[in-house]
Amino acid sequence: MLNNKNTPVASSEATPVASAEVPTAPTWAAPPTLEAPTWAAPPTLVQELALDARHLVKSFDDLRALKGVSFDVRVGEVFGLLGPNGAGKSTLVKMVYGHVQPNSGDLYILGMNVRSSSREIRGRLGVVPQDEGLDVELTVLENLMVFASFFEVSEGVARARAYDLLKMMRLDEYTHEPVANLSSGYRRRLAIARAMVNHPEILILDEPTVGLDSQVRLWIWDFLKKVKDQAKTIILTTHYMEEAELLCDRIAIVDKGQALAVGSPQDLISVHLGPQMAEFEVAGTEMSYYLNRIRERRFKFFTVGSHIYVPFQAESDANELLTIVNSRRIAIRRTTLSDVFLHLAGHDLREEPT
Repeated sequence: MLNNKNTPVASSEATPVASAEVPTAPTWAAPPTLEAPTWAAPPTLVQELALDARHLVKSFDDLRALKGVSFDVRVGEVFGLLGPNGAGKSTLVKMVYGHVQPNSGDLYILGMNVRSSSREIRGRLGVVPQDEGLDVELTVLENLMVFASFFEVSEGVARARAYDLLKMMRLDEYTHEPVANLSSGYRRRLAIARAMVNHPEILILDEPTVGLDSQVRLWIWDFLKKVKDQAKTIILTTHYMEEAELLCDRIAIVDKGQALAVGSPQDLISVHLGPQMAEFEVAGTEMSYYLNRIRERRFKFFTVGSHIYVPFQAESDANELLTIVNSRRIAIRRTTLSDVFLHLAGHDLREEPT
């Protein structure tokens, strides 16, 4: 029986070990010596879209990484780019913060064109790359101080912000510890703190929990939910269904350089499939037989490998399906985002696109 749940990837972490404590709500209001965070757009600007992407195309030699991608991100929402490795998610993120330029199409961030205003845009973003990019030879505090200097934050203000962020991320006891001595979970927390040192208007996270154990992943999810509760704009890429459903207000399902669908998790399920799903496995020699029986009863269906998926609405539909399907490997369950991805892309989210 195919199980579409994404199993967290365990990682071997060096000491210190990440704490299991629940993160406190981030307090964006600064202490008296700290400048007030500037998450919101200036009062003279009424900005409804944090990002507006129209028909983005990008090729690297013979590889066409993006094939006319369009979507928008509203101010104050958590937006997810959901897809497997190689789908084009990281190319989109790099395009947002100016490391990659589109061959064609338009991309506006906070009302500014990435082609002409990339420097100003970068100053208003906080980015957590998948590889973190921390300087392992510097201490935890030094990493934040150096990064703040790139945004011309004064030393006094940068130091106050750094201490505030380290306390928020439960890293204050490692303030003067070399980054090389930190576990992968603590390094990811530090990368998030670094991304917020310039008080960005948009926080971008590229696969924020990939390679982390389940304890650290849950801590980061809890922290990001606290940020989400304050209506901050967050863009994240992920290939974890649970992460997308838990954190995101809306999602773009991305595969092979295309945005296959955009909407809230529930809207994507409702529009493309429906609330309930029957899934069963059959031998290759029996596939035609069962598909014909399902067609005769006018059920919609799709297949992936040896598995047949039949979305349905009512309990009576489930009972009818059970009468025509003779399989011990049948499951009747609620429809998930994983089913939507399978339906649209034709392969499992965990598989590499071909």
